Amino acid sequence: MLQSTTLNIEGVGPVLMERSTRAKNLNITVKPFKGIRVAVPHGLSFKKAEQIARSKTAWLKKHLCRIQKLEKEYEAIPEVEIDRKDARKILVARLEAIARKHDYKYNKVSIRNQKTRWGSCSCTNNISLNIKLTVLPDELRDFIILHELVHTKVKNHGSRFWAELSRAEPRARELAKQVRHHNIRLLCAKEVKRDKHSMLS
Repeated sequence: MLQSTTLNIEGVGPVLMERSTRAKNLNITVKPFKGIRVAVPHGLSFKKAEQIARSKTAWLKKHLCRIQKLEKEYEAIPEVEIDRKDARKILVARLEAIARKHDYKYNKVSIRNQKTRWGSCSCTNNISLNIKLTVLPDELRDFIILHELVHTKVKNHGSRFWAELSRAEPRARELAKQVRHHNIRLLCAKEVKRDKHSMLS
């Protein structure tokens, strides 16, 4: 059975089509430096998936233009060096201080170098923070840390989550918008200075 294929759509370019065991419906994504991917669920033929993808040409062009703009912004950003040892000290200290201030409890903390998210909170309240948080303005760094701490109480992004987050930070909605404007920095720390004596999990 065919698992993947690449088709070319005029005005768009190559589109990767892959069979997905996770997708329940056909899913099209456009990502910086990765291009366009169509996740094809079981039960849907590649021929039908191609027809659907081609019918979305206008949508693909629009989003491809936005992604290409992000890629150019990325190329224009100067390289950022991050000292892992110092970054870990800063982030762990801020996590402890913010948790103490707002009376949140968490389990373990890990500092990682990631390209897709600023942080996360597991079902067991283990918090993971992106080392690149240190390149953000302090108030946005602290807001993201607070965001993950709120997830120790509310595991989704529903109305209860936003009520809890806004209780701790009244400017939550505004700061969330500012974070989205900085998301290109998830890619921009091109060169990370690794401390030889510090291994981060």
